[in-house]
Amino acid sequence: MLFNSLDFAVFLPLVFILYWFITNKSLKAQNLLILIASYVFYGWWDWKFLSLIVISTLVDYYVGLYLAKEESAKKRKQLLWISMLVNLGFLGFFKYYNFFIESFATAFSFFGEEIKPHTLNIILPVGISFYTFQTMSYTIDVYRKKLSPTKNIIEFAAFVTFFPQLVAGPIERATNLLPQFQQKRIFNHQEAISGIHLILWGLFKKIVIADTCATYVNSIFNNYESMNTLSLVLGSIYFAFQIYGDFSGYSDIAIGTSRLFGFSLMKNFNYPYFSRDIAEFWRRWHISLSTWFRDYLYIPLGGSRGTKFQQIRNVFIIFIVSGFWHGANWTFIIWGALNACYFLPLLLLNKNRNNTGEIAINSVYNFFSTTFSILTTFILTCLAWIFFRAENVTHAWKYLLSMINNWAFNIQYLNIDRHAVEPLVLIAFFIFIEWFYKTKESPISGKFSWLKAALIILAIITLGAFSSASDFIYFQF
Repeated sequence: MLFNSLDFAVFLPLVFILYWFITNKSLKAQNLLILIASYVFYGWWDWKFLSLIVISTLVDYYVGLYLAKEESAKKRKQLLWISMLVNLGFLGFFKYYNFFIESFATAFSFFGEEIKPHTLNIILPVGISFYTFQTMSYTIDVYRKKLSPTKNIIEFAAFVTFFPQLVAGPIERATNLLPQFQQKRIFNHQEAISGIHLILWGLFKKIVIADTCATYVNSIFNNYESMNTLSLVLGSIYFAFQIYGDFSGYSDIAIGTSRLFGFSLMKNFNYPYFSRDIAEFWRRWHISLSTWFRDYLYIPLGGSRGTKFQQIRNVFIIFIVSGFWHGANWTFIIWGALNACYFLPLLLLNKNRNNTGEIAINSVYNFFSTTFSILTTFILTCLAWIFFRAENVTHAWKYLLSMINNWAFNIQYLNIDRHAVEPLVLIAFFIFIEWFYKTKESPISGKFSWLKAALIILAIITLGAFSSASDFIYFQF
């Protein structure tokens, strides 16, 4: 079920009414309703894949209970491995089986051995990477004794499948979200209003910004050989705003929807394109995944401690694994490796924590230096996004070469009968709004929120790319 669909427009109010007016006197009933609603929400896509979520839920629920009882370090580690093997086994099979088989066959072809790989027609379950990491965080935290396991299967299952963030995050930690299922929720009018504001702003990002950009991105990337430098540069910029509007829009809707039911989710995006270096970008982009890898992979590897070689190794591991998490394609691995290369000089020069505060423009010099840093970071990010968007590595390289070989800056018509530069005004307006409200949760909050909400609704209706509306990009991950 899509947030930007009529199905969800009916589903959400119905669940809201049942939640606050029918089951509001019983915490157990509310949790059960959320669980049922979450199964319906996910099963709307394909009910057969609910079995994967149920199995993961049961395995981690019982592993958590046994971990609490077990004192033997060896047996505790075995229990953790059971959880890891089941969850990563599902993820590995459905997401990476064909990739490994094809890569294995390609590797042998270099030695003159032709192997015909036996691939399978596997459907990737929506959101499997997200709910797998969410339930794994529970088991790991129980293993580390940072969290006491719950004995209530409904609470735990509701935590794993919580429908607002089930298929594309934020990837919540059990230490934050699970206790909220154990506490009585009281309707908070102000929280609900702020939730509605986030939903509206998220829909604006998705329908107006992302889906508009998507039309141009598809046209440019699919016809890159006939595009000149200007159009190809615009294509990478448009994709940067497509993926940002699409993914951060989903996160805003998820966080806003959660507030309607009395839940608080972590912030997943913090105006990432205003970052002054790549380290800051990764503190602002997909925060729930970045911090997950930091806490469960980077720090256990040693983090920024140890020798320079170990530091470099850890940086490349976390970025390449992060790229591989996104998809079974060498393009994502190269995208991760590029970001590691961007990050490495900052780490080696001990400058990776230089830009941790809010952006402050207090002098002419500061204005130009900050602007230069932001633009440089954005350009590097856009170059990496080309690999993220490309169908394969060859496509990405040819796209980059065309940017050099087709050197021209005249405005082109695309095959959608539009000028290549048309979305620039919309993007410029979007950047201005985000910059002006960068210290706020959303542009709708604050004074005259009702008027701004009305204007956003009007903008969605009049500017929304409904004819090219699509699934959220991160559904494929």
